[in-house]
Amino acid sequence: MPNRAEFHAAYALPDRTTPRVRMNFVSSIDGAVSVEGRSGGLGGDGDRRLMQVLRSLCDVVLVGARTVLVEGYGGLRLEAEDAAWRESHGLPAQPRLAVMSRTLSVGPEHPFFAEAVTRPIVVTSAAAPVEQREALAAVADVLVCGDDDVDLAEAVRALAERGLSQVLCEGGPHVFGALAEADLVSEVCLTLSPVLVGGDVGRILRGTPEREHAMRLVHALSDDDGFVFLRYRAG
Repeated sequence: MPNRAEFHAAYALPDRTTPRVRMNFVSSIDGAVSVEGRSGGLGGDGDRRLMQVLRSLCDVVLVGARTVLVEGYGGLRLEAEDAAWRESHGLPAQPRLAVMSRTLSVGPEHPFFAEAVTRPIVVTSAAAPVEQREALAAVADVLVCGDDDVDLAEAVRALAERGLSQVLCEGGPHVFGALAEADLVSEVCLTLSPVLVGGDVGRILRGTPEREHAMRLVHALSDDDGFVFLRYRAG
């Protein structure tokens, strides 16, 4: 199994000045994005280690509101070894955590906000309910990007203007779809879990018209448990 140092070397960023959006997903061999409604059931020790490394490399972790609710996101905290790596490279010990939501369904009392170790960020649109926006502004930085819907290009620019140019998106599939449709996906980090799931479970990208997005394979790693770690770059 690749150790932290090997994952850091394999997933190193070319630079930290160019804004980029890196997707991180796990999928079964037959393309299922979850088991019993959650993606966590597909992961393993290597996948969890990679997630920590990818989080340590980014400036901000972006997730959709549904993913926060379904996957049980609380306050994101890197392990001591990863926090120390960040500090040794001139970064804050912990990355920021951001949620994207049009309806602001994640309230200020949710662990996402209540257990946060850094001030969270909310990415929303001007059409979001004003009362919820005001309530969330007490516990998070609220970025209004777009009018009727979230303008993702504007959101990526707004994050970069705050020094958060390296975005790690952990889902869900509809957020991935929206980012892909807007041509904002720089990299896809996909872990293949050595299982078949079947059923009607969706894919890692959903909610967009059919269209090819060319990606180039950077590497394919594996571990003793049969997981395969794929890194793709746009273009």
